[in-house]
Amino acid sequence: MNFFEDFPKPEHVEQGKNVKFVPPPWVGPPQDELPTVMHIGQFLHRSPNLVLLVKSAEIYTTGCSFDLAWIIRRVDESDEEWTMLHASVFQHGPGMGPTSEDRQLLLGVQLPDGGSARTGIFARSSFLNLKDQPEAPTLAFRGGGGSGNDDEVSASGNLWLWPLPADGDIRLLAQWKGLGVEECSIVIDGTQLSAAAASVQSLWR
Repeated sequence: MNFFEDFPKPEHVEQGKNVKFVPPPWVGPPQDELPTVMHIGQFLHRSPNLVLLVKSAEIYTTGCSFDLAWIIRRVDESDEEWTMLHASVFQHGPGMGPTSEDRQLLLGVQLPDGGSARTGIFARSSFLNLKDQPEAPTLAFRGGGGSGNDDEVSASGNLWLWPLPADGDIRLLAQWKGLGVEECSIVIDGTQLSAAAASVQSLWR
């Protein structure tokens, strides 16, 4: 008899159905919608060596996602200073570890009804609980990508706001004290977001 045939055959185990994961609306945008894209094109901060900008917004029926980018140019920083700055942008490097709020890019929103929310791009978001619905509104940073060299570093990400805000002025705020950016903001017309939501399409008919 063949050596391997002498071993007992494993019993067949019925596999359960692999159910598709559907994230709750406060975590991110619906997976079955084609959003309406609205151009924003505004600077949250602009200086000779750093720009922080909001490119556009993707509007869904449950909320909206703001497309952010930031670019930092080297001016007169030493090699050591540039290495530390590069590390603070991507949150890595020797001795960085968990960062303080002064070193973080903090982001926030103020809504027409008086509601507000904030997040830091490296902070844990308490409302990313998949079971318990948090108190609205919530703001979640969804990381993008980035790159850097000896002269420039750039990064991007998306800011998910849930739920879709009511009509009126929406103020987006930012602060990055570690890079010399004090509290700054832009105003977006929430009426345009509501109007754009009417054009959102379902992927499946």
